[in-house]
Amino acid sequence: MIMFSFAAAILTTLSFVPQAVQVIKTKDTKSISLVMYIMFTLGVLCWLIYGIGIGDIALISANSITFIFALIILSYKIINVKSGKDK
Repeated sequence: MIMFSFAAAILTTLSFVPQAVQVIKTKDTKSISLVMYIMFTLGVLCWLIYGIGIGDIALISANSITFIFALIILSYKIINVKSGKDK
């Protein structure tokens, strides 16, 4: 079972990387919903806290990386919304 948790952690984290790289390169967040990204980032944070609570290395590592990328994208989105670039 531990093999499945690490496989899931690796696949879900890696699937998120292309979107993060694209936003970091282009800084374009028009097609991203602010509400969805706030909810997503908070959800990842909850999974990270849960992983820490139960001591699951797969949950901790995957959600730590995803949380960092999600926070970067959310930051770009908020900056773009405040500056009027996401109209």
